[in-house]
Amino acid sequence: MNRRNFLKTTVLAALATAATARWNFAMAQGASQIFTLAYPTSFPDLDPATSFSNDGAVLANVYEGLTRYIPGDEKTEAKIEPRLATAWEVSADGKTWTFTLRDGVTFHDGTPLTSEAVKGSIERTKKIGGGAAFIWGPVTAIETPEPLKVVFQLSEPQPLDLIASAGFAAWIYAPSSFDKDNAWFNAGNDAGTGPFRISRYEPGQRAVLDRVEGYWDTVPDGAFQTISFEIIEDTTLAQNMIESGQADWTYSIPFENLEAMKANPDLNVVSNPSFETLFGLYNVKRAPLDKVKVRQALSLAFPYDDVIAAGTMGLGTRAKGVVPAGIWGHDADAPIPSTDLEAARALLAEEGIEPGLELVMTYSTTQALSAVAGELWKANLETLGITLTLQPMAWEAQWQLGKSDPKAAQDIFVMFWWPTFVTPYDYLFNLFHTEEKPNFNLGYYSNPEVDAKIDEAAKLSGTDRPRAEALFIEAQRTVIEEAAAVFMVDRPNVHIIRSDIKGYTDNPAYGHVTFVNELSR
Repeated sequence: MNRRNFLKTTVLAALATAATARWNFAMAQGASQIFTLAYPTSFPDLDPATSFSNDGAVLANVYEGLTRYIPGDEKTEAKIEPRLATAWEVSADGKTWTFTLRDGVTFHDGTPLTSEAVKGSIERTKKIGGGAAFIWGPVTAIETPEPLKVVFQLSEPQPLDLIASAGFAAWIYAPSSFDKDNAWFNAGNDAGTGPFRISRYEPGQRAVLDRVEGYWDTVPDGAFQTISFEIIEDTTLAQNMIESGQADWTYSIPFENLEAMKANPDLNVVSNPSFETLFGLYNVKRAPLDKVKVRQALSLAFPYDDVIAAGTMGLGTRAKGVVPAGIWGHDADAPIPSTDLEAARALLAEEGIEPGLELVMTYSTTQALSAVAGELWKANLETLGITLTLQPMAWEAQWQLGKSDPKAAQDIFVMFWWPTFVTPYDYLFNLFHTEEKPNFNLGYYSNPEVDAKIDEAAKLSGTDRPRAEALFIEAQRTVIEEAAAVFMVDRPNVHIIRSDIKGYTDNPAYGHVTFVNELSR
Protein backbone atom coordinates (compact mmCIF):
# COMPACT_ATOMS: atom_id res chain seq x y z
CA MET A 1 0.00 0.00 0.00
CA ASN A 2 1.48 3.35 -1.00
CA ARG A 3 1.67 6.26 1.41
CA ARG A 4 -1.30 8.09 -0.12
CA ASN A 5 -3.60 5.06 0.14
CA PHE A 6 -2.35 4.31 3.65
CA LEU A 7 -3.16 7.85 4.76
CA LYS A 8 -6.59 7.72 3.15
CA THR A 9 -7.36 4.39 4.81
CA THR A 10 -6.22 5.72 8.17
CA VAL A 11 -8.36 8.83 7.84
CA LEU A 12 -11.43 6.84 6.81
CA ALA A 13 -10.93 4.48 9.72
CA ALA A 14 -10.79 7.43 12.10
CA LEU A 15 -13.89 8.92 10.56
CA ALA A 16 -15.67 5.59 10.78
CA THR A 17 -14.73 5.29 14.46
CA ALA A 18 -16.12 8.76 15.12
CA ALA A 19 -19.29 7.98 13.21
CA THR A 20 -19.71 4.70 15.09
CA ALA A 21 -19.37 6.55 18.39
CA ARG A 22 -22.08 8.95 17.31
CA TRP A 23 -24.22 6.05 16.10
CA ASN A 24 -23.81 4.26 19.43
CA PHE A 25 -25.16 7.38 21.10
CA ALA A 26 -28.20 7.16 18.85
CA MET A 27 -28.61 3.43 19.37
CA ALA A 28 -28.71 3.94 23.10
CA GLN A 29 -31.82 6.04 22.64
CA GLY A 30 -33.64 3.53 20.42
CA ALA A 31 -32.54 3.41 16.79
CA SER A 32 -35.96 2.55 15.39
CA GLN A 33 -37.30 5.92 16.53
CA ILE A 34 -34.34 7.89 15.18
CA PHE A 35 -34.03 9.15 11.61
CA THR A 36 -30.33 9.60 10.83
CA LEU A 37 -29.10 11.66 7.92
CA ALA A 38 -25.50 11.37 6.72
CA TYR A 39 -25.42 15.00 5.64
CA PRO A 40 -22.48 16.05 3.43
CA THR A 41 -22.19 19.65 4.61
CA SER A 42 -22.31 21.54 7.88
CA PHE A 43 -24.82 24.19 8.91
CA PRO A 44 -23.27 27.68 8.96
CA ASP A 45 -26.24 29.56 10.43
CA LEU A 46 -29.28 28.41 12.45
CA ASP A 47 -30.82 31.86 12.83
CA PRO A 48 -34.14 31.72 10.93
CA ALA A 49 -33.72 35.36 9.90
CA THR A 50 -30.33 34.98 8.25
CA SER A 51 -29.92 31.29 7.36
CA PHE A 52 -29.16 31.02 3.65
CA SER A 53 -27.24 27.80 3.13
CA ASN A 54 -27.45 24.09 3.86
CA ASP A 55 -28.83 24.84 7.33
CA GLY A 56 -32.27 24.98 5.72
CA ALA A 57 -32.34 21.18 6.07
CA VAL A 58 -32.41 21.57 9.85
CA LEU A 59 -34.62 24.64 10.04
CA ALA A 60 -37.33 23.11 7.82
CA ASN A 61 -38.00 20.58 10.59
CA VAL A 62 -37.95 23.17 13.38
CA TYR A 63 -39.72 26.18 11.86
CA GLU A 64 -42.63 26.72 9.51
CA GLY A 65 -43.78 29.39 7.11
CA LEU A 66 -47.22 30.61 6.21
CA THR A 67 -47.31 28.45 3.07
CA ARG A 68 -45.39 25.68 1.29
CA TYR A 69 -44.76 25.18 -2.44
CA ILE A 70 -45.83 21.82 -3.89
CA PRO A 71 -44.42 21.18 -7.38
CA GLY A 72 -46.56 19.85 -10.18
CA ASP A 73 -45.97 16.90 -12.47
CA GLU A 74 -47.34 15.53 -15.74
CA LYS A 75 -50.81 15.22 -14.23
CA THR A 76 -51.04 18.08 -11.73
CA GLU A 77 -50.12 21.74 -11.58
CA ALA A 78 -47.89 23.27 -8.94
CA LYS A 79 -49.77 24.70 -5.96
CA ILE A 80 -49.29 26.61 -2.74
CA GLU A 81 -50.17 24.59 0.36
CA PRO A 82 -51.48 26.14 3.59
CA ARG A 83 -49.17 25.80 6.60
CA LEU A 84 -49.33 28.38 9.40
CA ALA A 85 -51.86 30.24 7.27
CA THR A 86 -55.09 28.45 6.39
CA ALA A 87 -56.33 30.92 3.77
CA TRP A 88 -55.34 34.14 2.03
CA GLU A 89 -56.77 36.68 -0.35
CA VAL A 90 -55.36 39.49 -2.44
CA SER A 91 -56.83 42.85 -3.42
CA ALA A 92 -57.69 43.69 -7.01
CA ASP A 93 -54.54 45.81 -7.40
CA GLY A 94 -52.33 43.02 -6.04
CA LYS A 95 -50.86 45.21 -3.30
CA THR A 96 -52.78 44.05 -0.22
CA TRP A 97 -52.59 40.47 0.99
CA THR A 98 -54.62 39.18 3.95
CA PHE A 99 -53.65 35.88 5.59
CA THR A 100 -55.81 33.98 8.08
CA LEU A 101 -53.64 32.12 10.58
CA ARG A 102 -54.14 28.59 11.87
CA ASP A 103 -55.75 28.48 15.31
CA GLY A 104 -54.27 26.34 18.08
CA VAL A 105 -50.62 26.47 16.97
CA THR A 106 -48.02 27.09 19.66
CA PHE A 107 -44.34 27.89 19.55
CA HIS A 108 -41.87 25.64 21.32
CA ASP A 109 -41.86 28.00 24.30
CA GLY A 110 -45.62 27.45 24.71
CA THR A 111 -46.82 30.82 23.42
CA PRO A 112 -49.56 30.90 20.76
CA LEU A 113 -49.14 31.75 17.10
CA THR A 114 -50.64 35.22 16.51
CA SER A 115 -50.57 37.91 13.87
CA GLU A 116 -48.18 39.87 16.11
CA ALA A 117 -45.75 36.95 16.02
CA VAL A 118 -45.90 36.87 12.22
CA LYS A 119 -45.41 40.63 12.01
CA GLY A 120 -42.50 40.58 14.47
CA SER A 121 -40.77 37.66 12.75
CA ILE A 122 -40.80 39.27 9.34
CA GLU A 123 -39.88 42.70 10.68
CA ARG A 124 -36.88 41.24 12.56
CA THR A 125 -35.81 39.40 9.41
CA LYS A 126 -36.14 42.59 7.34
CA LYS A 127 -34.34 44.73 9.93
CA ILE A 128 -31.33 42.41 10.10
CA GLY A 129 -31.27 42.33 6.31
CA GLY A 130 -29.12 39.21 6.01
CA GLY A 131 -29.51 36.00 4.07
CA ALA A 132 -32.65 36.00 1.92
CA ALA A 133 -34.34 38.97 3.62
CA PHE A 134 -34.63 40.54 0.16
CA ILE A 135 -37.74 38.42 -0.46
CA TRP A 136 -39.72 40.80 1.80
CA GLY A 137 -38.48 43.90 -0.03
CA PRO A 138 -41.92 44.80 -1.48
CA VAL A 139 -43.56 44.74 1.97
CA THR A 140 -44.09 48.32 3.17
CA ALA A 141 -46.31 47.63 6.19
CA ILE A 142 -47.71 44.70 8.18
CA GLU A 143 -51.01 45.15 10.01
CA THR A 144 -52.53 42.96 12.71
CA PRO A 145 -56.28 43.74 12.83
CA GLU A 146 -57.10 40.46 14.59
CA PRO A 147 -55.07 37.87 16.54
CA LEU A 148 -55.35 35.40 13.65
CA LYS A 149 -55.39 37.83 10.74
CA VAL A 150 -52.35 39.58 9.28
CA VAL A 151 -52.39 42.08 6.42
CA PHE A 152 -49.41 42.90 4.19
CA GLN A 153 -49.19 46.15 2.24
CA LEU A 154 -46.87 46.01 -0.78
CA SER A 155 -45.14 48.67 -2.83
CA GLU A 156 -45.99 46.78 -6.02
CA PRO A 157 -48.01 43.66 -6.86
CA GLN A 158 -46.15 40.50 -5.92
CA PRO A 159 -47.14 36.81 -5.48
CA LEU A 160 -46.87 36.94 -1.69
CA ASP A 161 -48.33 33.45 -1.23
CA LEU A 162 -45.36 32.14 -3.24
CA ILE A 163 -42.85 34.38 -1.45
CA ALA A 164 -44.18 33.15 1.91
CA SER A 165 -43.34 29.58 0.85
CA ALA A 166 -39.61 30.35 0.61
CA GLY A 167 -37.17 27.90 2.14
CA PHE A 168 -35.18 30.78 3.63
CA ALA A 169 -36.18 33.99 5.48
CA ALA A 170 -39.88 33.05 5.54
CA TRP A 171 -39.80 31.22 8.88
CA ILE A 172 -42.11 32.42 11.66
CA TYR A 173 -40.62 32.36 15.16
CA ALA A 174 -41.63 33.12 18.73
CA PRO A 175 -41.77 36.71 20.04
CA SER A 176 -39.54 35.68 22.94
CA SER A 177 -36.67 35.35 20.44
CA PHE A 178 -37.08 38.71 18.72
CA ASP A 179 -34.42 40.31 20.93
CA LYS A 180 -32.00 37.38 20.63
CA ASP A 181 -28.89 37.72 18.54
CA ASN A 182 -27.41 35.40 15.94
CA ALA A 183 -25.15 33.76 18.54
CA TRP A 184 -28.17 32.67 20.61
CA PHE A 185 -29.61 30.67 17.71
CA ASN A 186 -26.21 29.29 16.74
CA ALA A 187 -25.73 27.99 20.27
CA GLY A 188 -28.50 25.50 19.46
CA ASN A 189 -31.52 27.44 20.73
CA ASP A 190 -34.69 27.61 18.65
CA ALA A 191 -38.11 29.26 18.67
CA GLY A 192 -40.18 27.48 16.06
CA THR A 193 -43.60 25.90 15.67
CA GLY A 194 -42.34 22.84 13.80
CA PRO A 195 -42.61 19.18 14.76
CA PHE A 196 -39.06 19.06 16.13
CA ARG A 197 -36.88 21.24 18.30
CA ILE A 198 -33.09 21.37 18.55
CA SER A 199 -31.91 19.39 21.57
CA ARG A 200 -28.20 19.13 20.83
CA TYR A 201 -25.97 21.02 18.44
CA GLU A 202 -22.27 20.38 17.87
CA PRO A 203 -21.07 22.69 15.08
CA GLY A 204 -19.33 20.78 12.34
CA GLN A 205 -20.35 17.45 13.88
CA ARG A 206 -24.07 16.98 14.34
CA ALA A 207 -27.46 18.45 15.08
CA VAL A 208 -29.98 16.41 17.07
CA LEU A 209 -33.67 17.29 17.00
CA ASP A 210 -36.37 15.85 19.28
CA ARG A 211 -40.09 15.66 18.63
CA VAL A 212 -42.30 18.34 20.17
CA GLU A 213 -45.37 17.13 22.02
CA GLY A 214 -48.70 18.52 20.85
CA TYR A 215 -47.63 19.41 17.33
CA TRP A 216 -50.62 20.81 15.41
CA ASP A 217 -50.34 18.74 12.23
CA THR A 218 -50.90 15.04 11.59
CA VAL A 219 -48.21 12.72 12.93
CA PRO A 220 -48.07 9.30 11.20
CA ASP A 221 -48.15 6.04 13.10
CA GLY A 222 -44.62 4.95 13.93
CA ALA A 223 -43.34 8.48 13.48
CA PHE A 224 -39.74 9.28 14.32
CA GLN A 225 -39.07 10.83 17.70
CA THR A 226 -35.56 12.07 16.97
CA ILE A 227 -33.63 13.36 13.96
CA SER A 228 -29.87 13.06 13.95
CA PHE A 229 -28.02 15.08 11.31
CA GLU A 230 -24.56 13.53 11.18
CA ILE A 231 -22.20 15.77 9.22
CA ILE A 232 -20.23 13.38 7.03
CA GLU A 233 -18.18 15.16 4.39
CA ASP A 234 -16.46 12.01 3.13
CA THR A 235 -18.69 10.38 0.51
CA THR A 236 -17.13 6.94 1.04
CA LEU A 237 -18.02 7.03 4.71
CA ALA A 238 -21.52 8.33 3.94
CA GLN A 239 -22.04 5.43 1.55
CA ASN A 240 -20.80 2.96 4.14
CA MET A 241 -23.22 4.40 6.69
CA ILE A 242 -26.30 4.18 4.46
CA GLU A 243 -25.41 0.67 3.29
CA SER A 244 -24.78 -0.62 6.81
CA GLY A 245 -27.92 0.93 8.27
CA GLN A 246 -26.08 3.50 10.38
CA ALA A 247 -27.84 6.20 8.35
CA ASP A 248 -31.33 6.35 6.86
CA TRP A 249 -30.77 9.07 4.21
CA THR A 250 -27.91 10.67 2.33
CA TYR A 251 -26.99 12.34 -0.95
CA SER A 252 -23.95 13.51 -2.92
CA ILE A 253 -22.78 9.94 -3.47
CA PRO A 254 -20.74 9.65 -6.71
CA PHE A 255 -23.04 8.84 -9.61
CA GLU A 256 -20.90 5.90 -10.71
CA ASN A 257 -21.77 4.14 -7.43
CA LEU A 258 -25.52 4.38 -7.87
CA GLU A 259 -26.10 1.28 -10.01
CA ALA A 260 -24.69 -1.00 -7.33
CA MET A 261 -26.74 0.81 -4.69
CA LYS A 262 -29.91 0.37 -6.76
CA ALA A 263 -29.32 -3.39 -6.65
CA ASN A 264 -29.25 -3.34 -2.85
CA PRO A 265 -32.73 -4.34 -1.57
CA ASP A 266 -32.12 -2.38 1.63
CA LEU A 267 -31.88 0.90 -0.27
CA ASN A 268 -34.08 3.10 -2.41
CA VAL A 269 -32.25 5.38 -4.83
CA VAL A 270 -34.68 8.23 -5.49
CA SER A 271 -33.88 10.24 -8.62
CA ASN A 272 -36.02 13.20 -9.68
CA PRO A 273 -35.53 16.38 -11.71
CA SER A 274 -34.26 19.19 -9.53
CA PHE A 275 -34.12 22.96 -9.64
CA GLU A 276 -30.33 22.84 -9.22
CA THR A 277 -27.75 24.06 -11.68
CA LEU A 278 -24.01 23.53 -11.29
CA PHE A 279 -22.16 26.58 -12.52
CA GLY A 280 -18.81 28.33 -12.26
CA LEU A 281 -18.81 32.08 -11.64
CA TYR A 282 -15.92 33.84 -13.39
CA ASN A 283 -14.10 36.49 -11.35
CA VAL A 284 -14.72 39.43 -13.66
CA LYS A 285 -12.64 41.70 -11.41
CA ARG A 286 -9.38 39.90 -12.15
CA ALA A 287 -7.39 39.95 -15.39
CA PRO A 288 -7.63 38.33 -17.85
CA LEU A 289 -11.14 37.19 -16.79
CA ASP A 290 -12.22 40.82 -16.98
CA LYS A 291 -12.28 40.31 -20.76
CA VAL A 292 -15.50 38.88 -22.22
CA LYS A 293 -13.75 36.92 -24.99
CA VAL A 294 -11.46 35.18 -22.49
CA ARG A 295 -14.48 34.08 -20.47
CA GLN A 296 -16.24 32.98 -23.65
CA ALA A 297 -13.20 30.94 -24.61
CA LEU A 298 -13.19 29.17 -21.25
CA SER A 299 -16.88 28.33 -21.65
CA LEU A 300 -16.22 26.97 -25.16
CA ALA A 301 -13.56 24.72 -23.66
CA PHE A 302 -15.92 23.22 -21.10
CA PRO A 303 -16.80 19.54 -21.84
CA TYR A 304 -20.58 19.74 -21.31
CA ASP A 305 -21.56 16.36 -22.75
CA ASP A 306 -18.65 14.55 -21.10
CA VAL A 307 -19.64 15.92 -17.68
CA ILE A 308 -23.21 14.68 -18.15
CA ALA A 309 -21.96 11.26 -19.26
CA ALA A 310 -19.14 10.74 -16.78
CA GLY A 311 -20.26 12.94 -13.93
CA THR A 312 -23.95 12.02 -13.77
CA MET A 313 -23.97 8.69 -15.66
CA GLY A 314 -26.30 10.35 -18.15
CA LEU A 315 -28.87 11.41 -15.54
CA GLY A 316 -28.08 15.12 -15.77
CA THR A 317 -29.25 17.47 -18.49
CA ARG A 318 -27.62 20.34 -20.34
CA ALA A 319 -27.98 23.60 -18.43
CA LYS A 320 -29.70 26.26 -20.54
CA GLY A 321 -28.37 29.15 -18.50
CA VAL A 322 -29.44 30.71 -15.25
CA VAL A 323 -32.95 29.36 -14.64
CA PRO A 324 -33.45 25.56 -14.80
CA ALA A 325 -36.34 23.76 -16.45
CA GLY A 326 -39.50 23.51 -14.37
CA ILE A 327 -39.41 27.14 -13.22
CA TRP A 328 -41.20 29.89 -15.12
CA GLY A 329 -38.68 32.11 -16.84
CA HIS A 330 -36.65 29.13 -18.04
CA ASP A 331 -35.21 29.89 -21.49
CA ALA A 332 -35.37 26.67 -23.51
CA ASP A 333 -33.80 28.48 -26.49
CA ALA A 334 -30.98 30.16 -24.59
CA PRO A 335 -27.86 30.81 -26.74
CA ILE A 336 -25.65 28.43 -24.78
CA PRO A 337 -22.19 27.52 -26.10
CA SER A 338 -21.11 24.05 -27.18
CA THR A 339 -17.66 22.59 -26.64
CA ASP A 340 -15.40 23.94 -29.40
CA LEU A 341 -11.69 24.01 -28.60
CA GLU A 342 -10.68 25.61 -31.89
CA ALA A 343 -13.12 28.47 -31.43
CA ALA A 344 -11.81 28.87 -27.88
CA ARG A 345 -8.23 28.98 -29.16
CA ALA A 346 -9.16 31.68 -31.69
CA LEU A 347 -10.78 33.89 -29.03
CA LEU A 348 -7.76 33.58 -26.77
CA ALA A 349 -5.51 34.57 -29.66
CA GLU A 350 -7.69 37.63 -30.36
CA GLU A 351 -7.09 38.79 -26.80
CA GLY A 352 -3.37 38.04 -26.95
CA ILE A 353 -3.51 35.30 -24.29
CA GLU A 354 -0.31 33.28 -24.54
CA PRO A 355 0.12 29.71 -23.22
CA GLY A 356 0.96 29.70 -19.52
CA LEU A 357 -2.22 31.22 -18.08
CA GLU A 358 -2.92 29.78 -14.61
CA LEU A 359 -6.39 29.77 -13.03
CA VAL A 360 -7.78 28.49 -9.72
CA MET A 361 -11.21 26.87 -9.43
CA THR A 362 -12.72 26.37 -5.96
CA TYR A 363 -15.52 23.95 -5.13
CA SER A 364 -16.96 22.17 -2.09
CA THR A 365 -15.12 19.05 -0.95
CA THR A 366 -18.45 17.22 -0.74
CA GLN A 367 -19.42 17.76 -4.38
CA ALA A 368 -18.15 14.80 -6.37
CA LEU A 369 -19.76 16.15 -9.54
CA SER A 370 -17.81 19.40 -9.23
CA ALA A 371 -14.59 17.41 -8.98
CA VAL A 372 -15.41 15.40 -12.12
CA ALA A 373 -16.36 18.57 -14.02
CA GLY A 374 -13.14 20.24 -12.92
CA GLU A 375 -10.91 17.34 -13.98
CA LEU A 376 -12.51 17.09 -17.41
CA TRP A 377 -12.35 20.86 -17.92
CA LYS A 378 -8.74 20.91 -16.76
CA ALA A 379 -7.82 18.36 -19.45
CA ASN A 380 -9.43 20.45 -22.21
CA LEU A 381 -7.79 23.66 -20.98
CA GLU A 382 -4.36 22.01 -20.98
CA THR A 383 -4.65 21.65 -24.76
CA LEU A 384 -5.02 25.45 -24.88
CA GLY A 385 -1.97 26.06 -22.71
CA ILE A 386 -4.05 26.94 -19.64
CA THR A 387 -3.41 25.37 -16.25
CA LEU A 388 -6.51 24.96 -14.10
CA THR A 389 -5.74 24.27 -10.45
CA LEU A 390 -8.61 22.55 -8.64
CA GLN A 391 -9.01 23.66 -5.05
CA PRO A 392 -11.58 21.65 -3.06
CA MET A 393 -12.57 23.37 0.18
CA ALA A 394 -15.03 23.02 3.02
CA TRP A 395 -18.10 25.01 1.99
CA GLU A 396 -17.75 27.65 4.73
CA ALA A 397 -14.11 28.27 3.80
CA GLN A 398 -14.91 28.46 0.09
CA TRP A 399 -17.76 30.88 0.72
CA GLN A 400 -15.66 33.09 3.00
CA LEU A 401 -12.90 33.25 0.40
CA GLY A 402 -15.44 34.20 -2.24
CA LYS A 403 -16.82 36.99 -0.05
CA SER A 404 -13.36 38.45 0.51
CA ASP A 405 -11.55 40.97 -1.70
CA PRO A 406 -12.25 39.94 -5.33
CA LYS A 407 -8.64 40.73 -6.24
CA ALA A 408 -7.47 38.09 -3.74
CA ALA A 409 -10.27 35.56 -4.29
CA GLN A 410 -10.58 32.61 -6.64
CA ASP A 411 -10.71 32.82 -10.43
CA ILE A 412 -13.72 30.51 -10.75
CA PHE A 413 -16.23 29.81 -7.96
CA VAL A 414 -18.14 26.57 -8.56
CA MET A 415 -21.35 25.79 -6.70
CA PHE A 416 -24.94 24.68 -7.02
CA TRP A 417 -27.90 27.01 -6.69
CA TRP A 418 -31.46 26.10 -5.77
CA PRO A 419 -34.28 28.60 -5.34
CA THR A 420 -35.13 30.53 -2.22
CA PHE A 421 -38.61 30.48 -3.67
CA VAL A 422 -39.66 29.33 -7.10
CA THR A 423 -39.07 32.36 -9.29
CA PRO A 424 -36.40 33.39 -11.83
CA TYR A 425 -35.83 36.52 -9.75
CA ASP A 426 -34.16 34.44 -7.04
CA TYR A 427 -31.50 33.09 -9.41
CA LEU A 428 -30.82 36.34 -11.22
CA PHE A 429 -30.92 38.66 -8.22
CA ASN A 430 -28.66 36.55 -6.02
CA LEU A 431 -26.11 35.50 -8.61
CA PHE A 432 -25.86 38.35 -11.13
CA HIS A 433 -27.38 41.52 -9.68
CA THR A 434 -24.81 44.11 -8.59
CA GLU A 435 -23.72 43.72 -4.95
CA GLU A 436 -21.75 46.29 -2.97
CA LYS A 437 -20.59 43.54 -0.62
CA PRO A 438 -20.31 40.04 -2.13
CA ASN A 439 -22.74 37.46 -0.82
CA PHE A 440 -23.62 35.03 -3.61
CA ASN A 441 -22.65 37.11 -6.65
CA LEU A 442 -19.22 35.56 -6.26
CA GLY A 443 -18.08 36.39 -9.78
CA TYR A 444 -18.66 40.07 -8.88
CA TYR A 445 -20.55 40.66 -12.13
CA SER A 446 -22.19 44.06 -12.55
CA ASN A 447 -24.24 45.32 -15.48
CA PRO A 448 -26.68 48.21 -14.84
CA GLU A 449 -28.88 47.17 -17.78
CA VAL A 450 -29.19 43.64 -16.43
CA ASP A 451 -29.92 45.04 -12.95
CA ALA A 452 -32.70 47.23 -14.37
CA LYS A 453 -34.33 44.33 -16.21
CA ILE A 454 -34.19 42.10 -13.13
CA ASP A 455 -35.73 44.84 -10.99
CA GLU A 456 -38.44 45.70 -13.49
CA ALA A 457 -39.33 42.04 -14.05
CA ALA A 458 -39.67 41.56 -10.30
CA LYS A 459 -42.14 44.46 -10.12
CA LEU A 460 -44.20 43.00 -12.97
CA SER A 461 -44.26 39.43 -11.63
CA GLY A 462 -47.58 39.92 -9.88
CA THR A 463 -49.44 41.77 -12.65
CA ASP A 464 -47.88 40.99 -16.03
CA ARG A 465 -46.09 37.67 -15.88
CA PRO A 466 -45.56 37.36 -19.68
CA ARG A 467 -43.73 40.70 -19.74
CA ALA A 468 -41.82 39.82 -16.57
CA GLU A 469 -40.79 36.51 -18.09
CA ALA A 470 -39.60 38.25 -21.26
CA LEU A 471 -37.45 40.65 -19.22
CA PHE A 472 -35.99 37.83 -17.13
CA ILE A 473 -35.06 35.98 -20.33
CA GLU A 474 -33.47 39.12 -21.81
CA ALA A 475 -31.38 39.51 -18.64
CA GLN A 476 -30.35 35.84 -18.79
CA ARG A 477 -29.26 36.13 -22.40
CA THR A 478 -27.02 39.08 -21.61
CA VAL A 479 -25.45 37.12 -18.74
CA ILE A 480 -24.81 34.21 -21.13
CA GLU A 481 -23.50 36.41 -23.95
CA GLU A 482 -21.12 38.19 -21.56
CA ALA A 483 -20.06 34.79 -20.17
CA ALA A 484 -20.46 35.83 -16.55
CA ALA A 485 -20.48 32.13 -15.70
CA VAL A 486 -20.11 28.71 -17.23
CA PHE A 487 -23.36 26.77 -16.79
CA MET A 488 -22.14 23.21 -16.43
CA VAL A 489 -25.09 20.89 -15.88
CA ASP A 490 -28.57 20.67 -14.41
CA ARG A 491 -28.19 17.98 -11.79
CA PRO A 492 -30.97 15.57 -10.88
CA ASN A 493 -31.91 15.20 -7.23
CA VAL A 494 -30.55 11.81 -6.17
CA HIS A 495 -31.23 10.84 -2.58
CA ILE A 496 -30.51 7.44 -1.08
CA ILE A 497 -32.89 6.28 1.61
CA ARG A 498 -33.30 3.02 3.52
CA SER A 499 -36.07 0.90 2.04
CA ASP A 500 -37.93 0.49 5.34
CA ILE A 501 -38.70 4.24 5.46
CA LYS A 502 -42.30 5.09 4.57
CA GLY A 503 -43.78 8.33 3.25
CA TYR A 504 -40.72 9.83 1.54
CA THR A 505 -41.17 12.31 -1.31
CA ASP A 506 -38.70 14.80 -2.74
CA ASN A 507 -39.64 18.46 -3.16
CA PRO A 508 -37.10 20.20 -5.44
CA ALA A 509 -38.24 23.62 -4.23
CA TYR A 510 -36.43 22.90 -0.95
CA GLY A 511 -32.94 21.73 -1.80
CA HIS A 512 -32.06 18.47 -0.02
CA VAL A 513 -34.65 19.03 2.70
CA THR A 514 -36.39 16.04 4.26
CA PHE A 515 -39.63 16.80 6.09
CA VAL A 516 -39.18 14.06 8.68
CA ASN A 517 -42.57 14.51 10.32
CA GLU A 518 -44.09 12.88 7.24
CA LEU A 519 -41.95 9.74 7.58
CA SER A 520 -42.11 6.54 9.60
CA ARG A 521 -40.27 3.24 9.74
